[in-house]
Order: sequence, then structure tokens, then C-alpha cells
Amino acid sequence: MSEAETPVLIVGGGPVGLALAADLGWRGIACTLVEQGDGTIYHPRANTVNSRTMEFCRRWGVAQEVTNAGAPPDFPSTILYLTSLQGYELARIERPTYGGGDRGRIQKLATSPERSQRCNQLYFDPIMRQLAQRMPTVTMRYRCRFEGFEEKDGFVLATVRDLANDRVEKIAARYLVACCGGQSMVRNALGVHMDGEMVLSYHLNVFLRTKELWNRHDKGKAAFYFFVNKVGNNPSLIELDGDELWRLGINLGLERVAPEAVDVAGIINAVIGPGIECEVKSVLPWTQRSIVADRWRRGPVMLAGDAVHQHGPSGGFGMNTGLGDAVDLGWKLAATLEGWGGAALLDSYERERRPVAKRVVDEVREHQDEIFDEATLAAIDRPGPEGDALRKRVGDEIVRRRTRVYISDGIALGYRYDPSPIVVSDGTPPPRDSVTEYVQTSRPGSRAPHAWLGGGRSTVDLFGRGFVLLAFGGAAREAQGLEAAARSRGMKLTVTPIDDPATASLYERRLVLVRPDGHVAWRADAAPKDPLAIVDTVRGAGANS
Repeated sequence: MSEAETPVLIVGGGPVGLALAADLGWRGIACTLVEQGDGTIYHPRANTVNSRTMEFCRRWGVAQEVTNAGAPPDFPSTILYLTSLQGYELARIERPTYGGGDRGRIQKLATSPERSQRCNQLYFDPIMRQLAQRMPTVTMRYRCRFEGFEEKDGFVLATVRDLANDRVEKIAARYLVACCGGQSMVRNALGVHMDGEMVLSYHLNVFLRTKELWNRHDKGKAAFYFFVNKVGNNPSLIELDGDELWRLGINLGLERVAPEAVDVAGIINAVIGPGIECEVKSVLPWTQRSIVADRWRRGPVMLAGDAVHQHGPSGGFGMNTGLGDAVDLGWKLAATLEGWGGAALLDSYERERRPVAKRVVDEVREHQDEIFDEATLAAIDRPGPEGDALRKRVGDEIVRRRTRVYISDGIALGYRYDPSPIVVSDGTPPPRDSVTEYVQTSRPGSRAPHAWLGGGRSTVDLFGRGFVLLAFGGAAREAQGLEAAARSRGMKLTVTPIDDPATASLYERRLVLVRPDGHVAWRADAAPKDPLAIVDTVRGAGANS
């Protein structure tokens, strides 16, 4: 039996595991990813890459690849609610901050250098896989099944099986990160409890191919079609490539039904229309849950993505929240392995990310219930003035209650680490919590604001490799204490003067310390009296860490 060593062993080659491998590799940290599959995606899942995830992709140099791989730039991001493609339109929700492949023709956003994109996992995962494979410190082991682990003297000894030759191997790792999905054996081995509702409903996803569907009806192109009618099952039709690939969602309620027992063809005819040729490529049953793990770490073992949070697909939050986990872990693992991260730095992972996941799970759960009763649905196709009035009421209610599901900048960009043991609070009140609206702020714990610096560069582009101290209005001369304190601890710190008054106003303080993940760690208008205490706190070695 052979034995290998790696600083970080990542279990699972989905988007979260790939993102963590890529981020560690981008930081020059050696890691090994094991995945029992061959990397092929046979059934599409995640479809939304929100603006925060696009900022991470920008950092890694693949934002344009993701943009190009998504829906064509002229394909609308519209959400349509209909009785059927051949029936009545009920409501239309536009998403002006989404999409756009030609950056010269679209309006720049005030809050981010990147727009949210619709890039299905069919295309997103291969981009992330190629990114990770380009990193010389990343080892990718496909067709390699993780079979178990034990902890020995603060390390992890994992057992894996190379499926190509059925050879069992041992991999010794300083840290193990489980990005292996909702059925994670690592989570089960740790005895982690999932808080929430284990079953909200059972579903089928149907992967379809049909050519130029928009020419078969009069509703126009849209990213999502949601159907409200007496057929039930809350069916939805989601565009995957802006051409011929679609995913039909079918809600089976609380009854677990075998896929072959569901009249998929009948539902397709009811919502798309009879006589329209559709090739069913695959059918995947899944269970909608609303759960968050009570623990995200035990010693050298950590969990991320679906292994610690699961919810319905509304809003497209799942993959994006998981990538947020990966980015938070990436810099903390790197700092710890490089020796400048404090003993409590990795403890802050759960403290910071669990509330973010809980907020997302709660938000999705709040909007899963039915809006209309059976009597309303039975009359939704009624012709004439009475039916028109009913559909108008239904449409208004959909817009009122569902807009926040699809326009959610407050979720994508507005999450904050507050409180956090590695963030220095300045005592200012938090901004109003909003799902749909995002107001930039440099309040500690928040994402550092975006502002254009000229030449196509954003303040967001300054962050990533280490800590950055932004100095406004000539405050760079006051940064010497923090520079010396960081140097004495081996902490990476770059002082960046910015003279632009508008950016200074946006950042609200003369000195703003930003973490490698782009979140504000500390701010003030003058140099701190005890710079070493600030540095020790933000690197996880302070008295309160």
C-alpha cells in the first residue's frame, strides 16, 4: 500500500472543491483533490454565477471565460410566469444587473466590476477544473474514491482507492476539507448534526434538448419560465445554453415517487405544448431540504458547500454560497500553513460562514410555500374579462412576493462577518439588512466597496494575495506602525495610497485594512495606538480570537 503526503486534501471535485483547489494553488499552497468520478457532468444543476463569485473568478483570471461560456450576451435574463408557453403570461421580472458578454456595450455597475452571469455547471465546472489543473501546486486525482480517514497527532490519514487499478492508498494530510456534497461520509463520521427540515419536498429535474423553443410560442426568450396552472407540480423551465438545452423542474410534493412513475411527457405537453419535439437526456430525482450543520470543523477536518448547508434552488444561492466557503477557507489555510496565521484563525471559519449560510437557507425557506390556492389555479386559464382580472391579481402578487428571489444583490454582495473574532469592530451600527438592495460600506466585516481606479481596474482587484491597507488623503505616512507590526508577525501586508476623493468618501475612513478575501478587517481615521493588537486580532492570534 503506497502512502503520499499533502498539506491539504480536498474531497470532492464539484465547484466548491475545484474553487478551493484553485484558490490554494493561486496562493502557491500544495493540495490534492480526490474525486471518484471522471469530471464529466451528466446532469446540469447550478446555473447562476452571481456577481460576488464572478469577482472571485476575476481574481483567478477566468471571469471572461465564464462570461463567454454562459448564455449569449443578447439572451435576456428575464423571469416569466405563465400558465403555459401556449397560454397566458402572468408576470415578468427583469434583472438588469445580470448577463452581458460584450463589456463595451453594457452599462458598468456601481457596486461591482462584474455582472452576475448565467453559466451552467456544464460549462462552469470545466473552467474551474482547467484553472486548478494549471496550478503547479495542485494535484488532481480523478477516478479516486475517498473511503475513510483517521486522525493521528493532529494530522489526517485518509484511505482512498484508485478506481483505475483498484489500488488502495493512504494520503497523509495536515488538513482535510470535505466538499463532497449532501451525503458526505466525512460529515457523518464527525457526528455533525444538521439543523432544520430534512425533507421539504421531493422533485425531479429533467434535462431536455429542444431546438429554438422560442419560435414555438409568443412569449419571447427568457432565462426562466415558471408555470402556474391547474396541472400542479409547480413546473419550471430553465435555459442552460441560450440555444437548445433546458432543465424542467417538477415538484412531487411530499410523496416520494419513482421517476418512471411520473408522466414526464404529459407534463412537458401541458407546459411547453403538444407536438413540440423534446429529447429527454436524463432525469434526476432530488430532495429539497432546509438545513445547516451545527459544526463545520473538528480539529484538522473541515466541511464546506452542500456538506454543511442545503436548500432549494430558488435564487441560485447554493453554489455561490459554497464558493464563498471555499474563498474564506483558502486564505485561512494558506496563512496557517505559511506560519503567520494565528492558532485561532481556522476557528473563525465556522464563526463567519455559518451565519451567512443560515441567512441564505432561511431566505429560501421563507419563499417555498404556495402562493395560490386550488380554486385560483383552477380558474387561471378562464377566458374573458373575469379571467383577465384574476390573472392580473395573480401577476401582481407574484411580482410582490417573488422579486426578491431573483433580484438579490443584498444576498450576493451584502453578507458580512459580524460579529467575528478576527474583525475589529468600530462600534458603528450595521446597515439595514436587505435581500434585494446592496449599499456599499466599509464597516468592518463587510465586503470592501468597489470603485473604479482607471484603466479598467477596480478596488476589488487590489485584494487577494495578502492584507491591504488602503490609505486615503495622505494617510500612508500613518501606516508605519501597522506595517512594522505585520512584518514582525510575518503577515503579508501592502499599503496602497489612493488619492481619489470619491473613493475616499466611499470608504468613509482614512485607513481601511482589507483581508485577503476582500472583507474589511479594521478601519479608522488615525493610526491605532496598539498596531500589534490589531495585527494579532485580524490574523487569529488576538486575545479574543
